[in-house]
Amino acid sequence: MSETPTLTPAAAKRIAWIAERQSKPAILRLSVEGGGCSGFQYKFGLADTPKADDAVSETDGVRLVVDPVSLDLVAGSQVDFVDTLGGSAFRVENPQAAAGCGCGSSFGI
Repeated sequence: MSETPTLTPAAAKRIAWIAERQSKPAILRLSVEGGGCSGFQYKFGLADTPKADDAVSETDGVRLVVDPVSLDLVAGSQVDFVDTLGGSAFRVENPQAAAGCGCGSSFGI
């Protein structure tokens, strides 16, 4: 089984904040789609519940869920939330990504 991605405490805190304001459970779905400037791109969204075949990890009461197809591309990754002068964003530290882009939202294997 592939290593399930995890959330940093900063990402978990931000997801909990967003979920509370949207009256949703604190569950972030990470998926991968074809596209972006490097071949694949990350997609984030709040989920109501995990699906039966999702990989699930939990940090500070916040769950990260990943579908089986995406899991192969993001295994061992860590999702972080960064707040810089350029803006705030979720970033994926993906050990499998051989190439990335400046925006940090797409990658290549």
